[in-house]
Amino acid sequence: MDDHGQQSQDAHDDQALTPMRRLGRGLNALLGGEESTEGAASVGGATVESNHIHVELIDRNPFQPRKDFGEPEIIELATSIRRHGVLQPLLVRPAEGQYQLIAGERRLMAARQVGLETVPCRVLEVEDRLVCEVAIEENLKRKDLNVLEKAQAFRDYIDRFDSTVEELAQNLGLNRSTVSNYIRLLDLTEPVKRSIRKDEISNGHAKALLTLDADEQVALCKQIAKEGLSVRATEKAVRELQGRGESATEAQTDEAAAGVEGEEPNPDVLPMNPEGADDPHMTSHVQSIVDQLRDMLGTKVEIKMRGKDAGKIMIDFNTSEEFERIVGHLRSAA
Repeated sequence: MDDHGQQSQDAHDDQALTPMRRLGRGLNALLGGEESTEGAASVGGATVESNHIHVELIDRNPFQPRKDFGEPEIIELATSIRRHGVLQPLLVRPAEGQYQLIAGERRLMAARQVGLETVPCRVLEVEDRLVCEVAIEENLKRKDLNVLEKAQAFRDYIDRFDSTVEELAQNLGLNRSTVSNYIRLLDLTEPVKRSIRKDEISNGHAKALLTLDADEQVALCKQIAKEGLSVRATEKAVRELQGRGESATEAQTDEAAAGVEGEEPNPDVLPMNPEGADDPHMTSHVQSIVDQLRDMLGTKVEIKMRGKDAGKIMIDFNTSEEFERIVGHLRSAA
């Protein structure tokens, strides 16, 4: 990508933010979708100012889901800025006597690397919830943001704003199942998560492993990395571990004989809960209740049946804040 192209891509990312389109034409113009003049403007009742701000007065977006930024892309963007300046203004908001970044973190990092003292910014008064949505939406389009960072961003949003999977999906313009499926990846064991971060296994592999217990996840994850199992072969290996299907080796051999690499499954679809697959009391109705509870609470939910009319519901939580959020949802639904 050439220098102009790198900054043009950043500009396109700002224009494409779904939360901005949701708020209408004015904020879309603010992000660069339309021409705007220097000075003050009104967007959604808020005053927007366009000016240059010292880079040391701009703090990071606290809702930024990205933990690491690739050095090569920052260097490439810095080269563009050194030649052409910052073509697309950063979006910021006032915060404790300084400014807080809303969109444009790579441009800010590159500008600092070049040695610029000030950068063009557009200043807007917006609430935390929208800033968080912008940060998520901006990074969803980045292929180098791993699925666990996306999943954690979704979980953090739900916990912080006492939201639901359905509300977040609607605000981001995503399918509810997409958000729910990402969040479920946080239930994987830590060794498997490390393999995802190292790109040793794909998102499709990870989704297949979700249905196994911790030890089985780790063992099959190692087999995937060692033998280069496809997603299709991994899914068959999972079924074999559950006593329902051929081995991963047989599956891989079948693919080779057919001359076709195993296809990646639909990223928005995860397998049904296999733990109840052999349980005659785990009906499609019970499974649908599991799915509804998971979507409503934004966390892992299991129903263990003991006979036809008895059982227990298990709801996962990892922090006291998440516990309080879940209890709040249950109370409001009562």
